[in-house]
Amino acid sequence: MKAVVYERYGSPDVLSLEEVPRPVPGDDEVLVRVHATTVNRSDCGVRSAKPFIVRFFSGLFTPKQKILGSEFSGVVESIGATVTQFAVGDRVFGVNANKLGAHAEYLCMSQDAPLAAMPTKMTFEEAAAVCDGVVLALMYMKQANVEPGQRILIYGASGSIGTAAVQLAKHFGAEVTAVCDTKNVEIVRALGADKVVDYTTHDYVTNDGSYDVILDAVGKDSFRHCKGALREDGIFASSDLGFLWQNPVLALVTKVVGSKKVIFPIPTYTKAEVLYLKDLIDQGKYKAVIDRCYPLEQVVEATRYVETEQKTGNVVLTVFSEEG
Repeated sequence: MKAVVYERYGSPDVLSLEEVPRPVPGDDEVLVRVHATTVNRSDCGVRSAKPFIVRFFSGLFTPKQKILGSEFSGVVESIGATVTQFAVGDRVFGVNANKLGAHAEYLCMSQDAPLAAMPTKMTFEEAAAVCDGVVLALMYMKQANVEPGQRILIYGASGSIGTAAVQLAKHFGAEVTAVCDTKNVEIVRALGADKVVDYTTHDYVTNDGSYDVILDAVGKDSFRHCKGALREDGIFASSDLGFLWQNPVLALVTKVVGSKKVIFPIPTYTKAEVLYLKDLIDQGKYKAVIDRCYPLEQVVEATRYVETEQKTGNVVLTVFSEEG
């Protein structure tokens, strides 16, 4: 099968399309013929090994997992002897954040992994572009206890996590102020944000203590900068470690010091979350946001675009076409 392989850490140029052996499913696994996948911020971080701490998980000197890619959609090609949840021919979508491997024509996953039947009205490209952002955004929503009537500010509302957070926060009944750049204002407003702030022309942080939750969905702000905009029992969350890894430290410190808290939950991915997302989509309460689609062969170009940090929503790689 064809797969995008990288043998060393570095720039997007370390990625190359190669022929590798097709994986064989174990007894409790399904083999998925991948139709679409994504290039996301996590892929770029693992490939470049930045921050350095990434190497402690992915390989200190060289990558242990040679194929990137976590989100995907496709069709079940074959199943293991004990698989009961899926059948050959099922259209599925999911996320394989711990083992990766989706930048390839085929992928094996346990039937109990974050994998589910595709939403009925979605294309393969749309289904590939939802899981990671939603799982991460949902993690912040749950730990921050977002409830009806609360006010939440989402900085970086046009990215993968941000577009998911806007939709989920509205689903939970919160009043959403979304922050993005000029070109994405109307897109974010269409996702349901109550107020959209263009950070290129307006200051989005004021010291009026008006927000219950502030989510920095792109990891470019800080608790110090946003603290004044939080209510006395408000919560700040970031998708990045922060300068000198301050956010995990602040999450520990603010547990016991001060009324305003920082949360930094450890990402977990479960089947229950993917099934929850499928239900939202089937009810028409969530939609994918796709910036660009590239063929698998153009993974280097797609990755370079993601690293401009200008993408809206998600960048998709098409592996097999609908007809293929």
